[in-house]
Amino acid sequence: MSAAQKFDLVVVGAGGAGMAAALTAAASGLRAIVVEKAPRYGGSTARSGGGVWIPNNQALERDGVVDDAEAARTYLAHIVATASRSGDTDVSALQAAFLRHGPDMLAFVEKETPLRFGWVRDYSDYYPEAPGGRPTGRSVEPKPLPSSVLGGLRSTLEPPYLASKSGLAITQAEFRWLNLVARHPRGVATAAKVGARAWISRARRRELLTMGQALAAGLRAGLARRDVPVWLSTPLLELVVKDGRVIGVEVAVRGGEPEQLLAERGVVLTAGGFERDDTLRKRYQKEPIGTEWTVGAEANTGDGIRAAQDLGAAVRLMDDAWWGPSVPLPRGPYFLLAERSLPGCVLVDVDGSRFVNEAAPYVDAVHAMYEAGEPRIPAWLVFDQRYRDRYLFTARGPRQPLPGSWYRAGVAAKSSTLAGLAEKIGVPAEALEQTVARFNGFASTGKDLDFGRGESAYDRYYGDPRVKPNPCLAELVKPPFHAVKIVPGDLGTKGGLVTDERSRVLREDGSVIPGLYAAGNTSAQVMGRTYAGPGATLGPAMTSGYLAALDAAGAL
Repeated sequence: MSAAQKFDLVVVGAGGAGMAAALTAAASGLRAIVVEKAPRYGGSTARSGGGVWIPNNQALERDGVVDDAEAARTYLAHIVATASRSGDTDVSALQAAFLRHGPDMLAFVEKETPLRFGWVRDYSDYYPEAPGGRPTGRSVEPKPLPSSVLGGLRSTLEPPYLASKSGLAITQAEFRWLNLVARHPRGVATAAKVGARAWISRARRRELLTMGQALAAGLRAGLARRDVPVWLSTPLLELVVKDGRVIGVEVAVRGGEPEQLLAERGVVLTAGGFERDDTLRKRYQKEPIGTEWTVGAEANTGDGIRAAQDLGAAVRLMDDAWWGPSVPLPRGPYFLLAERSLPGCVLVDVDGSRFVNEAAPYVDAVHAMYEAGEPRIPAWLVFDQRYRDRYLFTARGPRQPLPGSWYRAGVAAKSSTLAGLAEKIGVPAEALEQTVARFNGFASTGKDLDFGRGESAYDRYYGDPRVKPNPCLAELVKPPFHAVKIVPGDLGTKGGLVTDERSRVLREDGSVIPGLYAAGNTSAQVMGRTYAGPGATLGPAMTSGYLAALDAAGAL
């Protein structure tokens, strides 16, 4: 083993949380380094929608949004408490730290990087009717960013989980209206805007990045400005401890011999969750479960969590994840967003019955799949041809046939009758017919008496405003009828190391493991078992990384 290199702060993981931590450390005068297991930087952040949920931030203020700190506190405390279970850790201190420091973190990122954020207009909090919730939303997203800010670093940016076949740069705000391109003038206008931007970019030979690609790229550009090294293909082997304090890490640089990196001020674990590790998923999570339904980064195998557990660190929420109903496609899952809210579809279980508000926040929809006496897995999203004629589905245009490979893989089915469809997907025909008939009655009145679909502002965000009286409800009447298999996918696991409000890792007795911090999905989340709104993964993740670095620098 070669002589150990010395730094002030070593950050393990080059996702949003890790890059925010390293950038904060460098701006605070610390010598920081980031080591990343994967051959690319960005992690799940680069694969994500890039939204950031932080109440009272300056980007909201610039766009004329007047938020209220007390309302945000009330909202977050209420939804976390409502979703909590016996034995869950009290996260009130983490909530207070997030709400207090989150706006400062975002302002810092805008100052230190080429990133600029804008309000995702009307993208509701996920529980807008809860005390303190905002129907018009608190989420912001990166504005389109030229990839030229990266220079030669562009080639090692983690790609999005679902790249646009046409190379179009699309923002979250635009995604909403593109789903209605065949239904609404704003859909047509948005498509024209996106197309014109793409044409101009090609003419100028300039690539634009959006969503998680922009966020990860902007953070990496900020690190480059500060000359912070980022070592790729460098997995964590173990934490180095002396006299009970974490003083560094042992890594395999580019897969070579073990090397020690010493950290005078501490180590920050931001190595993601364990969604890609089958052993941990089966140990902690409810069956059926596996690694094939996640869209999290390939390198997220729980390395940071395991290393800290070896030192006696406590873990919480290991049974949970950032769930979302997903289509298990042959080449990888598709995480459903707008499709479930649009009118003309129902989600049914193996008995042919509805069991949840299809438009519910995606974490809740999967909780409903698991929390029955018998898991409702797989479920089936059933829709008619009118739905298919009107809307995008898994990025396929209206009227575009579903691929033949889906049918051959048993992921999709269609029939001229509901009874025939039921036979193909293995559910009772009479039950499916009765379910659709009852739902059609609700659609005709605009009132879902079973699950309240369309009553929340969040439901309606992805609805069709041309459908009256409820933009989320329409009858299933036009054959052929279609069904697509739905499984409990996720954006990543939610459980991890227990931390305090300074992101310091704790033991089961509540004592601090000196020199060790954790942030992002390596830590047990401030959101508990719920999900406050679009970007409620990335907002807290980046903030907890920011707080870890400030504490290491003695600035808290």
